[in-house]
Amino acid sequence: MLPQPARRNVRRAGRVLAVFAGLSVTLASSSCDKVPLLAPTGSVITLFATAATVPSNGSMEIVGTVIEQGTASTTTPPANGGAGGGTGTTATSTPGAGTPVHNGTVVTFTTTIGRIEPSEARTDNGQVRVRFHADGQSGTATITAFSGGASGKLENLKVGSAGAERILLSANPQALACSGGSSQVSARVEDVSGVGLPQVPVVFTTTKGQLNPSTATTDASGVANSTLSTSQEATVTANAAGKTATATVTLSPRTGVGITSPTGQIAAGTPTSFTVTVAATANISNVSIDFGDGGSQNLGPISGSTSVPHTYIREGTYTVTAVASDAAGCSERVSTGVSILPGQPPTVTITAPENAPVNTSVVVSANVTGATSTVVRYEWTFGTDALPQTLSTGSRQVSVRWLATGPKVISVRVIQASGPEGDAVKSINITP
Repeated sequence: MLPQPARRNVRRAGRVLAVFAGLSVTLASSSCDKVPLLAPTGSVITLFATAATVPSNGSMEIVGTVIEQGTASTTTPPANGGAGGGTGTTATSTPGAGTPVHNGTVVTFTTTIGRIEPSEARTDNGQVRVRFHADGQSGTATITAFSGGASGKLENLKVGSAGAERILLSANPQALACSGGSSQVSARVEDVSGVGLPQVPVVFTTTKGQLNPSTATTDASGVANSTLSTSQEATVTANAAGKTATATVTLSPRTGVGITSPTGQIAAGTPTSFTVTVAATANISNVSIDFGDGGSQNLGPISGSTSVPHTYIREGTYTVTAVASDAAGCSERVSTGVSILPGQPPTVTITAPENAPVNTSVVVSANVTGATSTVVRYEWTFGTDALPQTLSTGSRQVSVRWLATGPKVISVRVIQASGPEGDAVKSINITP
């Protein structure tokens, strides 16, 4: 054997040149080029997405790193859409730990939706780059890379409409003329980072009028458009991948009509009033009021502020609506609510002397207070030895006499035009 200083090995392109004291022998490895170079055991593959979402007709570069004896960690698409470098936030290895695999190491890719091109790639300084193509599909993709015994996954990559995080809806113009017209509604579909998503179907619906089209697909900026035609105030809703947004298109006011409910507690049978106002510059032809209980009233061509009385017979909650029409034929409608409490019985007291002689006329009065409507009659009861024994009258004062001595009881019932009845009693002593 030659001495140590006389022996050296040189590795070049799959060949080993052995030099022994000036004698060279070339050993060729003809089978090495036929076997793909794979990642050795203990390697770690980490995948990075360059954006948060992929349009359904778009593509995205996927970057993979293959590190020998690296530190494994979970990888998901970047939450900021790739801003500031765009390759995610998960490191393949800790600083100083592990080394890139040999150049030319083969990494194979698979995906649950879409396709990877190329499906196999070779590393350069421990890194490999491929491209994900959505191919018109939508959903959540899981991309897997493997080489030898090593593998890595990129999970929850949102593709197409699955990337929709929010939808913004606007209308132009937002206020139409009093007779109605057309307004363009625009829906912008954005991902989590605020980037518009193209090729996302958006469904439009409206409470009034018509939309054309009712379904549209977002353009390259993530915007889908539709045209609303309406003669009434309308609320438009846009829906994309389960995300919704609304916009209201109003009619321009011209009459300036308004209605104000009465304040405080209102009982059934008690008169109340509403205040109706119109714009000082409006040319009003008529204002009509629907009180919500079947009653209505036309006020005619009013101006400024007008008080309108009304009495509710029954308790409940009512919607009062005022409709104002101007000389041009345009009309506006406003509403307010009013709660009517159950009718309260009036407070009734009887005024009479404490004592009175037998067979002598006595003047008795009924006094009514409280939240009352119009009193239509008073029903009196004086007893069997009185003249008269009973009496029904529209007057609150009556005359009566008793034919026997002793304590007597006077009672009265007050009947209202609407609302509950009221009662009162009083004692009187009849002397000889």
